[in-house]
Amino acid sequence: MPQIEPELPNGYAGILVSLKELVSSAQLRAQQAASSAMVQMYWEIGSTILERQAAQPWGTKMLQRLATDLKSAFPHMRGFSRSNLFYMRAFAAAWDLSDPEDKARVGGLPWGHIIELLKLKDPEIRNWYAERAGEHNWRLEVLEHQITTGLHRRAGAAPNNLEERLSEDGAALARSVAKDPLVFDFLGLTKEVEELAMEEAMTQRMSQTLAEFGRGFAFYGRQFHLDVEGEDFYIDLLLVHVPTNRFVVVELKSGKFRPEHLGQLNFYVAAVNDLVKFPGMAPTVGILVCGSKHEPTVRYALDGSSQPVAVSSYTYDSLPPEERAALPSPEAISAALEQGTVVDSDNT
Repeated sequence: MPQIEPELPNGYAGILVSLKELVSSAQLRAQQAASSAMVQMYWEIGSTILERQAAQPWGTKMLQRLATDLKSAFPHMRGFSRSNLFYMRAFAAAWDLSDPEDKARVGGLPWGHIIELLKLKDPEIRNWYAERAGEHNWRLEVLEHQITTGLHRRAGAAPNNLEERLSEDGAALARSVAKDPLVFDFLGLTKEVEELAMEEAMTQRMSQTLAEFGRGFAFYGRQFHLDVEGEDFYIDLLLVHVPTNRFVVVELKSGKFRPEHLGQLNFYVAAVNDLVKFPGMAPTVGILVCGSKHEPTVRYALDGSSQPVAVSSYTYDSLPPEERAALPSPEAISAALEQGTVVDSDNT
């Protein structure tokens, strides 16, 4: 028997709208507070690095060691890459958050905004954009556009409404913070971090069992860091297939297959070919493993010969012989991961 909906009291719709706004506002304030705390932490790390470097030489190798040790201590936080440590040091050199003026200028901005501002070498211009980014609640895309088009040179030269037209209401900046993966990692309380933990377990299982697929696999890196034009990316598992002298990229997703997963794998395969592969090595190949209720979905990728970044997906049977020699079959992958680290989730 269908349930009869109770008659709604007068004014219920208006109360519901106001409560939704109340919850959304509280969520945004919480995300902003978390972002500010993370930015403060990054500044303090950067200040510590500056102090140590002033006392004794701390070169690039030392920062790499520090990045490795911090990532080992906090494996769910992706903000401790070597490149991000350099940004933290530059952040501490550019602004002093113990100074109220600097705190007001950049303390409330998301980390992505600060990185973009640090690319400006002139302190006055940098502060000019920082103040307006906070005043007008610019999203990162707006800040990038304003810097690229030289708003500081145009402002005051002639009346224009570009600044207002590209800006949004005060929630825009908070919404961008709410999607920041570094804030997710910093909080350690979100679905994204839960999925990261699941993928970490999958990766550990994969690293332990891939050698069983056949002779010749060597472990090269887990959560292998790629710095692509100043942006940080992480490959779940990077292997070397010694007999064919090539890298094998392995990406694992706890949920069911989505087309964008293959796009990410494609990007990693092309990036490894471009940035990591040594001279004389064969083209990189990739494996994508996605969870399902029955058995893992396995996709393969390899770099196109005519266009370096055009990567295609393959079934195992359709792979060229050399690539088949470098990759385990879907059945082998399913057997190795039958412990349930992949197949127990249908979340996306």
